[in-house]
Amino acid sequence: MDIFYVSILSFIVLVGSVSLQLFLYKYKPTEDEKALPPGRSGWPVIGETFEFFITGWKGHPEKFIFDRMSKFSPRVFRTSLLLEDTAVFCGAQGNKFLFSNEHKLVQGWWPTSVNKIFPSTNNNSKLQAIKMRKLLPNFFKAEALHRYVPIMDAVTQHHFAIDWDEKEEIVTYELTKNLTFWLACKIFVSVDDPERVRYLSEPFESIVHGIVSIPIDLPGTTFRRAIKAANTIRKELIAMVKQRKTDLAEGKATATQDVLSHMLLFSDEDGTFMEEHDIADKILGLLIGGHDTASSACAFIVKYLAELPEIYNRVYNEQIEIAKSKAPGELLNWEDLSKMKYSWNVACEVLRLIPPVQGAFKEAITDFMYDGYSIPKGWKLYWSAGSTHKNPDYFPEPEKFDPSRFEGKGPAPYTFVAFGGGPRMCPGKEYARLEILVFMHHLVRKFKWEKVIPDEQIVVNLIPSPSKGLPIRLHPHKA
Repeated sequence: MDIFYVSILSFIVLVGSVSLQLFLYKYKPTEDEKALPPGRSGWPVIGETFEFFITGWKGHPEKFIFDRMSKFSPRVFRTSLLLEDTAVFCGAQGNKFLFSNEHKLVQGWWPTSVNKIFPSTNNNSKLQAIKMRKLLPNFFKAEALHRYVPIMDAVTQHHFAIDWDEKEEIVTYELTKNLTFWLACKIFVSVDDPERVRYLSEPFESIVHGIVSIPIDLPGTTFRRAIKAANTIRKELIAMVKQRKTDLAEGKATATQDVLSHMLLFSDEDGTFMEEHDIADKILGLLIGGHDTASSACAFIVKYLAELPEIYNRVYNEQIEIAKSKAPGELLNWEDLSKMKYSWNVACEVLRLIPPVQGAFKEAITDFMYDGYSIPKGWKLYWSAGSTHKNPDYFPEPEKFDPSRFEGKGPAPYTFVAFGGGPRMCPGKEYARLEILVFMHHLVRKFKWEKVIPDEQIVVNLIPSPSKGLPIRLHPHKA
């Protein structure tokens, strides 16, 4: 019987193999298919999504990109991600093309999961993006940023006093998330009570994990948890919006108090004001963007300063000189941060090696040609920070930590893209710079430290994080 079944199986395999060869012999790709970028679609339906994510879970998200750049093309290749036909644009040339053709050939795109977690994004995403681009610069303009520095300093000092001081060991990533979320709450919605901040922060982990999850809305799924968490926060924010409306009307709040006041008073050219649920969604998105990326950057700054004592010493000396120029109890100001040039170069090198945002998707809004290949309308387009940040053509010895790369004019245009580029460059770039530098100022002035886990793995699940949270052993400086 065994021999019989083996013979039948062998016959099936033989017939299948011959059929496949005949099919391949007869099949000839159409001219349109020939014109597409080289690449492969991967498995039916899921495409190469799993391979895309698994390289990040192993701590090397750029591997997915570089493997295909090597195999297919160093400029653009075809794949299938998140159930979508996708062209991945690589290198500085690819970044420049996508960034400079915003609203001409391409527009921003988010997966279905994002549209369901943030319902207002479904309401004409192009119009919403333009509205936010008009609104946010007013909130992140120079005079506003100058005003935030002492606020950030006061909150950061309080944070270190309650979460770091008198501790022998701490888990870094947990605390940097606490700090950056506290800063976002204070500056975006004027919430600064630590207990209230902690209460609001609890659902955010579920939202972040669900943003790029498979959009299956069933009990127990990551996606369902993200929707429930977003709804919980949204209810809190709508209540804040209603209260702020009342406070503004009664003169208990000011127009320049925070981004919430600014959104409530912002109107289109035709005098239309934003609706309450729309404001709640926008604030929700800002709270996520305003703390998750910065908390990751701060955590990895701690990692590299622990590993590189010579870098730590130079940052420490720079910050001590600034501290000496301050009167007792005097808060940091904009001019102080402008002196932290070496510290910011260090932060940028951390952002190059472990960018908080690995890349982003766009969508082709018309057919166009790129590098001799046809990009069909509706295809999703992806740019990857790793294709330049870890590329020796742009950064020699790319794995080496070298802050001098950012001295003078710095890296070549479109090679350092930790904050994106073009019209859609992160509008909160300067805000992030402020909170990172204020964090570094107090961190190095208070402590030296060592890693508890020498070779802790980095995991990238949308945002990079240390797999165990980066526990460190603190050594306070003697007064």
